[in-house]
Amino acid sequence: MPDFPTLAKLAEDLESGRTTSRKLVEACIARIADPAGEGQRAFIHVDKDAALAAADAMDALRKVKAEPSRYAGIPISIKDLFDIKGQTTRAGSRALDDSDPAEHDAATVGRLRKAGFVLLGRTNMTEFAYSGIGINPHYGTPKGIWNRTVGHVPGGSSSGAAVSVVDGMAHGALGTDTGGSCRIPAAFNGIVGYKPTQRRVPLDGAVPLSFSLDSIGPLARSVSCCAILDAVLANEPIVALQPRPVKGMRLAVPTTIALDDLDAQVAETFERTLKTLADHGAVVERVAMTEFHDIGPMNAKGGFAAAESFAWHRYLITAKGDVYDPRVAVRIMRGEAQSAADYIDLLNERRSLIARVNARIAPYDALVLPTTANTPPKISDLADDKAFTKENLRALRNCTLINMIDGCAISLPAHRKNDVPVGLMLAGAGGSDRRIFELAAGMEAVIRV
Repeated sequence: MPDFPTLAKLAEDLESGRTTSRKLVEACIARIADPAGEGQRAFIHVDKDAALAAADAMDALRKVKAEPSRYAGIPISIKDLFDIKGQTTRAGSRALDDSDPAEHDAATVGRLRKAGFVLLGRTNMTEFAYSGIGINPHYGTPKGIWNRTVGHVPGGSSSGAAVSVVDGMAHGALGTDTGGSCRIPAAFNGIVGYKPTQRRVPLDGAVPLSFSLDSIGPLARSVSCCAILDAVLANEPIVALQPRPVKGMRLAVPTTIALDDLDAQVAETFERTLKTLADHGAVVERVAMTEFHDIGPMNAKGGFAAAESFAWHRYLITAKGDVYDPRVAVRIMRGEAQSAADYIDLLNERRSLIARVNARIAPYDALVLPTTANTPPKISDLADDKAFTKENLRALRNCTLINMIDGCAISLPAHRKNDVPVGLMLAGAGGSDRRIFELAAGMEAVIRV
């Protein structure tokens, strides 16, 4: 995997004059256009002229010390779920091809622009964000970084976002996370993905999957990179991240659900990482989270994602259901069978779940668990719907636990160099975002040594 720079290093290079925004953007565009790479599948649209113009503008502002932030001029990618003024938002689908161009930027896109980040283009994704695998029959499926000669899935739904970062086609990416869509592709590609506490980042201008569960977060190369982008997205000051010492961390490993049916490489990497943390002085305790048993029955009829996506799609899918990915359409249509009473029960059950889990995890600094139960499956192995469903559920399972408890979570690469990518997830109750970043920054320095 190439060693591309972090946002902090890029900011230093821009400030010192060692590089310019134009040079950074031109290099990214060249990588996207490389016929031997994944750019044609990772991006649905590349806004070359606008990106170069924005780069020149940021370079001019920096010359007169008027750049909007020290990260101004750094090129990033935007998931095709977000409105960009003047562009059509397709959400990885063909059903929205004839939609009017957006009149305004999504709130988060506007915040990234205000900080001076350069928008390179729109990245590919699972249609309407409805899977953790990342396959898209309309625009092609970008291969994940692992074993490309064979071709493994990139993870979803922010598939192109992760590939754009790991391949140096962008230096950060805007994604979404309803049940793992930032964390799963990060884990499958050996980068960092963050799911914030939902209420911190506005959803305005993003095509919804589940307005109860949707979160907007970054994918990037380091914990610090994600913390920087998260602060911009949440409209908070960018404050230098202070890594917490591993010694004395109080970490809970949930033994309920989260450790079931792990691929051998996931289990081995996870246990090795726990030992490393303990050897560095972390207090690691295995805890039965009996509350997690409630989540399966809560989602038995499709849960929030089916109910809320059906509410949004019901007219569009009636008119254009023939152009939907059948694997997406069938999941949306599960929402049609849910009654108002079912939905109200779901709301009440989730409120209870959140309260009970928050009480359970209060004595600990964070939960620690594998990001996914599986390693990246081969694309060719998922042609069969049954195999696809099995691996999709295994990819989503652990991440979904955190969305259901309204928490925040980060996925860190935990595998050794040249091994199959495996993510370590660090999670906390809603509102503990800063603590999770500090803990993750402390762990990042030791878990892959």
